[in-house]
Formats: sequence, C-alpha cells, structure tokens
Amino acid sequence: MIKRFSIRMMMVCLFLVALCVTWQAVSGISLSEMIHMYKKNEVKEVHAAEQSEQAIPSATVIRALENEKDWSKYRSMEVMATGYTAGRESTGKTKGHPEYGITYSGVKVKRDIYSTIAADLRVFPIGTILFIPGYGYGVVADKGGAIKGNRLDLYYETVQDVYSQWGKKTVNVYIVKMGNGKFTEQELTLLNEAEPMQVFRGQYLNQR
Repeated sequence: MIKRFSIRMMMVCLFLVALCVTWQAVSGISLSEMIHMYKKNEVKEVHAAEQSEQAIPSATVIRALENEKDWSKYRSMEVMATGYTAGRESTGKTKGHPEYGITYSGVKVKRDIYSTIAADLRVFPIGTILFIPGYGYGVVADKGGAIKGNRLDLYYETVQDVYSQWGKKTVNVYIVKMGNGKFTEQELTLLNEAEPMQVFRGQYLNQR
C-alpha cells in the first residue's frame, strides 16, 4: 500500500514538473519568476489596502468638520481648486533651497485641520479662512503665478496625496473670514490648537 502511494506521489510530481516545463516553454516565464511576480503583486495589494484604510478615516474626519456647522449661513463662492506640494514639481524648489516650504506670507506650508493654501490675493487676501468641502479649512498664506481669479491651490505633503485625494475640482467654498493681508506662524498654530478643534485634530493626525 505504501509502495502504491509512493508511486502515485511520484507520478503527480512528474506531472507537475512536466506542466511547469510546458508552461515555461509556452510563456517564457520560469517558476521562480512566477513566484516572484506573485509575491510582488501580493505586496502591492497589501500596500493598496493599507492606503485605502488610511484614506477612509481622514475623509471621515473631514466629513465630520463639514457636518459641524450650517455652512448655508456663510457666503460661498465657486472656485477651481487644484493641489500642490512644496516640491520642485509645484514650486521649482528642492529641500536644500532656503525658501523650500515657505509661503508668500512667511508661514511654513502645513497640512492640518487648518492648512495653508494659495489664492489670487485680489480675491482672497492673505489670512482669509475658507472651508473647502472634501479638504477642510484652508488659510490663504501663499500666491501663485498661475493662480488667477477664482482659483485655489490646496497644499498636500506629497504628489501621491494630490492625485489620490484631490486632483482638480470645481467646488463651492465657504468664506469663514476675509483676511487683512497678514498671517503669521503663531496665528496658524493658535487655529490648529484651539480647544474646539482638538477632537477633530487628534483623530486626523492619528489617522494620517
């Protein structure tokens, strides 16, 4: 009985070897390459799932901010909003540049409950606070050569974040406060550390 079982196992092994050889001859892909491709794809799928899990809670926090107030009571304006980073792809500057990450107002770029954004200063002066559905609060701290009229550039930390979380959208933004042309690092810190914001901010930072 054991001998018969051994013969069967040997036949199965020979069949599998023949199958692999035939597959390699037809496809040009070896067994080791197939295993490598499978593992690589598996890692990609896990990474994509992790990113999805991270993105969903952040969107949940932003939706909570949207539901916090009756935004119909605020003046709104339709704008075309795009995303940008502090890097060369958006500003032409690299991390070694002395002005890397520094906005026109002098404040460092920041993605938080209150984030720094760029606008046409004739429309939204420095210091203007907007609520942008799908993004959160944005404070105008920067300007851009291509930002004219009802356009905004929303700050994100990476190019991947720009494309996966925003891209380019036409959206109605709500004007919380018009700026006076000035804005400081201390003011940005105070906005983000204000007591009513801590519940949202704690969740947001933990989920990033």
